[in-house]
Amino acid sequence: MLKICVIGLGYVGLPICLKLAKSFNIIGYDINSERIDTLNRGIDLNDEFKKKDIQIKRLIFSKKIEDIKQCNFFIVCVPTPITYLKKPDLKYIDKSFNLLSKILKKGDIIVLESTVYPGVTKTFTKKLEKKTKLVNNYDFSTCYSPERINPGDKNRNLNNINKILAYEGKNVKVKRLIINVYKKISKKLIFSKNIKEAETAKGIENIQRDLNIALFNEILMICDKLKLNFNEVVRLASTKWNFINFSPGLVGGHCLPVDPYYLTYIAKKQGYRSKVTLSGREVNNFMKKYIINLVNRAIKTSRIKKNKVKICIVGLTYKYGVADTRNSQKIEILRYFKKRYKNTIGFDPFFKRSNKLKNYELKKYNFFLFLSKGSKFKKIAGLLDKKKIIDPFFYYSN
Repeated sequence: MLKICVIGLGYVGLPICLKLAKSFNIIGYDINSERIDTLNRGIDLNDEFKKKDIQIKRLIFSKKIEDIKQCNFFIVCVPTPITYLKKPDLKYIDKSFNLLSKILKKGDIIVLESTVYPGVTKTFTKKLEKKTKLVNNYDFSTCYSPERINPGDKNRNLNNINKILAYEGKNVKVKRLIINVYKKISKKLIFSKNIKEAETAKGIENIQRDLNIALFNEILMICDKLKLNFNEVVRLASTKWNFINFSPGLVGGHCLPVDPYYLTYIAKKQGYRSKVTLSGREVNNFMKKYIINLVNRAIKTSRIKKNKVKICIVGLTYKYGVADTRNSQKIEILRYFKKRYKNTIGFDPFFKRSNKLKNYELKKYNFFLFLSKGSKFKKIAGLLDKKKIIDPFFYYSN
């Protein structure tokens, strides 16, 4: 009998739990006590799901290893951040596979969803073999299925995105079982016999987007230096048939600011130093300083005394419509101006810890710095004196 456990209940693991719980009995496992306690009360602190979505009869949340010992299908969805030296931090995968080494049985299946560099799945599988004396793709099976969750995106949800499954074993029954489980998650599955290639594919998906945004960020800064209308430049360039349009902005979240360092790390280990991949990181990391300089320039031009400067920073989460502030440069910008100007607030309706902003308060601030694009922020911009708006990415001004 199939007994599924999802390890890690963050932005990736919880949606998978909820999706599979419509068809199977599921145990959602996490070492975070607060996460388990709140989910058992029907509360998602990430604000992605409501109580009615979470409280499903087939679904149990637990932090106890005893509760998952009888499971035989494990989906690992843990974070893969970087260290302060910008090197891959695999401690959460290490902890997950250490947990599995204590309960792994013959016939069990493990699917790793976390974003990694090529070779990580194999490395941890070998460690598992050494600890358990069980043989991969003989006694137990491993599969790699890179996550493609896009928080806040109602159109590209789990149900209608393409999902990669990479399984190198030759057991037809295992392959069929993996496919049957994942058919309940995503409509279209892309199968591969090559795990390392699937690991690499996941990395370059986000690297490509990071580089494209970096290009437009650089064009934006060049236009600023040359006193050119950025929107007009892009409008004219877009008339060419093969021009691909991207929007400039502050890059945050778990994936784009992290994944380039994973691929370049393993490439460097093999003697290749990246020439292009990290150039996008350099530009996108610089955007925080660019925004700060832009605002300081506007304040200096206004000649408002320092103790009289009142700034409202609009948009704090890494992107509009989500509560996720991981790697958010917007939060860092807010901290900078709070230290410099005491009358600085941050507003974002999707971030519970931000200040509230009522319409009658709009006259109170000298400057409104818009760092996100969305309908709620557009409404605010429409109520303001245009002279008060600082719109670095031309979201609401031309």
